[in-house]
Amino acid sequence: MSDHNRPTLEAIARQASVSLSTASKVLNGRPGVSASTRQRVEELLRDSGYARRGLDPERGGLVELVVEDLLSEWSVEIIRGVERITREAGFVLALSALGDHHKPRDEWMTGVLQRKPVAVILQFSDLTVAHRRQLRTRNIPFVVVDPAGDPPADVPAVGATNWAGGVAATRHLIGLGHTRIGVISGPADLMCSRARVAGYQSALAEAGIPFVEELAGSGSFGQRDGEREGRRLLGLRDRPTAIFAGNDQQALGVYDAAAALGLEVPRDVSVVGFDDVRPALWARPPLTTVRQPLQEMAEEATRMALRLRSGEVDNARLELATSLVVRQSTAAPTS
Repeated sequence: MSDHNRPTLEAIARQASVSLSTASKVLNGRPGVSASTRQRVEELLRDSGYARRGLDPERGGLVELVVEDLLSEWSVEIIRGVERITREAGFVLALSALGDHHKPRDEWMTGVLQRKPVAVILQFSDLTVAHRRQLRTRNIPFVVVDPAGDPPADVPAVGATNWAGGVAATRHLIGLGHTRIGVISGPADLMCSRARVAGYQSALAEAGIPFVEELAGSGSFGQRDGEREGRRLLGLRDRPTAIFAGNDQQALGVYDAAAALGLEVPRDVSVVGFDDVRPALWARPPLTTVRQPLQEMAEEATRMALRLRSGEVDNARLELATSLVVRQSTAAPTS
């Protein structure tokens, strides 16, 4: 559509029977508009194909990063990657934290419309249809890093080969001679959790080892849940000789469980994590883990968002390879 044929905000205001200032308030996420009026203007913005002008922001504009937890090592790696590309491009990084929610709330969207970032990068997050429409109407490109579910085809995303990582971790343990291998998954609503467990199950099937339900646990991606599930698994009469944890934090929780039960890693139980965040190297013994290129994923997501902003044709889906990093937390079973 040419600029001449594009709808103007004045035209949107006329169609909605509101003033131009009211339409502008809706566009920019400002208060002072009733919910029914706001919805009517949003629908007209969407249906008309309106897109805010001004695609060349001044240097110093914001790139907004939405993470789940500002303190987690996972998020810290993502922040490092986004910050590097943002700084190189002359923009400023703004951070938002979701907490335990995988979908940003309406209050966050209101703030974004007011801040008018150059682009938005989201960790895990499932954006609602309404939020996606609002961002597109404002010409704010967005990219999801490690999406929580299977995002729609029109949602740009950068992930990692989680299934292949699960296969590699489990094959490594099988190769050492383990046949009774426990698994701890992350939250079931996260696609990465399900993919890692699916890789574990595929590697077992490939080796002719049956999947045993009692050897499968789940929890959040935190150390406490890793310890809880580790205690349960290691407390079984016929306990596993190895455990594949959904991430490094859970794996370190398994270390804690083993120590509490008087067991040693890897003499009594081999442990493999996932992510390769810094504590994996500092652990004693250093943790064997599947490296997920978190910083590189964040960098690629930021580059993708900035290319989308400039209107370049872009592949909106990208998966980066995982790789197994063998350290001292895995060994052949002793019995």
